[in-house]
Amino acid sequence: MRPFAYERASDAAGAVAAVAQPGAMYLGGGTNLVDLMKLGVESPERLVDVSRLPYDRIEEAPGGGLRIGAAVRNSELAADPAVRERYPLLALALLSGASGQLRNVATIGGNLLQRTRCGYFQDVSKPCNKRRPGSGCPAREGDHRNLAILGHSEACVATHPSDMAVALAAIGAEVHVTGPDGQRTIPIPGLHRLPGDEPSRDTVLEPGELITALELEPLAPTLAARSTYRKVRDRASFSFAVVSVAAAVEVAGGTVRDCRIALGAVAHGPWRAWRAEESLRGARATEASFAAAADAELAQARPLRDNAFKVPLARNLLVATLADLCEEVA
Repeated sequence: MRPFAYERASDAAGAVAAVAQPGAMYLGGGTNLVDLMKLGVESPERLVDVSRLPYDRIEEAPGGGLRIGAAVRNSELAADPAVRERYPLLALALLSGASGQLRNVATIGGNLLQRTRCGYFQDVSKPCNKRRPGSGCPAREGDHRNLAILGHSEACVATHPSDMAVALAAIGAEVHVTGPDGQRTIPIPGLHRLPGDEPSRDTVLEPGELITALELEPLAPTLAARSTYRKVRDRASFSFAVVSVAAAVEVAGGTVRDCRIALGAVAHGPWRAWRAEESLRGARATEASFAAAADAELAQARPLRDNAFKVPLARNLLVATLADLCEEVA
């Protein structure tokens, strides 16, 4: 790891000004950034610690949602009574990620911005368009077993590793940011971008912008009561998803009245399953309807040589998850 300078920001304006200097980066919990520094993927000259800024609260938001400070720790958010009651799929997603020790350190803002775990990105001896634009994407013909089947490009087939972001994509949220040009909000879905021909940009954030809070949309109690997060992984704990799904469904009289669905570990960011949702609303709550919805969504899939198994895996996971949620209200 290269030597670096460290400073602790006293306020958001000071943090933004400090990061405007060449070679500076924000530091939250550091659970991903420090690893990347050890690998040589990131080599900041200065770290600006924003973890102690006053963004560590979970509060009621106007309109019935929740406002979550960017410095709230993952474990705190997962254990919050309001989250567990009103957004149970978010609590489940948080608890399925990393380990208890890491969740105690990782921040909400950092969770959203963690980088891909693609082996080529993490190995500085290999080409990677995300790390070194224009150098190529060896994953397309190399080891891509756990990489993207949706939304990828010739330049990049990486996936986003966050479990929390998948639940947020299903729920709907706004990210509050401040930066050199002032404050703005960015929707989720919408924060994470597809790779296109610029895979080095994971999000739509502009240089120097700092996430200060996350605001959850209200989730109807009828949806929250029948919601979950499910994750398929190679081992039972401390492992990234092979495929995951966040789902919430409302059924009345055997018909799906509303639903929210997002898939994880299949694309460059959390993947909101808009086509599946459109197929399900107004349909009978049957396994045939769930399968048709999954097929409608996954018709867009473009699997590579060694990850085609993720298409039926995602289909089966989505169908089984919806069937279990609806069985509870049958």
